[in-house]
Amino acid sequence: MNVGLILAGGNGSRMGQDIPKQFINIYDKPVIIYTLEGFQRHPEIDMIVVVCVDGWHDVLRAYSKQFGIDKLKEIVSNGNTAQESIRNGLFALEKYCTSDDIVIIHDGIRPMIENFVLSDIIVKCRKYGNAVTSLPYNEQIFVADDEISTTKYIPRETLRRVSTPQAYTYGKILWAYQKAFQENIGLQDGTYANTLMVELGERLYFAAGSEKNIKLTTKDDLELFKAYIKMEKDVWLK
Repeated sequence: MNVGLILAGGNGSRMGQDIPKQFINIYDKPVIIYTLEGFQRHPEIDMIVVVCVDGWHDVLRAYSKQFGIDKLKEIVSNGNTAQESIRNGLFALEKYCTSDDIVIIHDGIRPMIENFVLSDIIVKCRKYGNAVTSLPYNEQIFVADDEISTTKYIPRETLRRVSTPQAYTYGKILWAYQKAFQENIGLQDGTYANTLMVELGERLYFAAGSEKNIKLTTKDDLELFKAYIKMEKDVWLK
């Protein structure tokens, strides 16, 4: 079984809106529904669990019913951090998953999840036990000696940009979060499932990524998302 674990627990403070950014409507549809539709339409996704900000569970259920997201099986309350939210979702999956099932963790505010990305991450996870969406890094990266100068760069061919979706066998990722929270490993600010796994000594495997897989953090990101959606509509109309 392949399970989508969608994180929608943020309050969107950086977006400067009155509602969580995952519930902002774009062309009469909330952002989170665009994300869920990507998992809904993929034939290899069997079920979806969403970790949602408290107070919005009923709204999400209503939207899911309205837009036909029938793979949604459960809505779980978020934690105080992304890592706590992932842990809450993983614990909720205990009644559904076996150790060999694949859990695909994805940000609810990355609404342009493409079929080939999900397909490749499932294939790679079946082969290696995990898979992380990745892309080459095309800019030059320099290491700062101080605030105004540098004498060292990192060869960009050694770098990969990693985001969500990320896939793990359920037994392994559950073990990782149990160990991490028991021993306080890999839970600092800015960490995620991938960094936690590396801090626990695990090797990660790259899967296909997409430049469209943008994260909606600022108003500019929303405008870019709207442009992508309009472009797809215009192509469809031709």
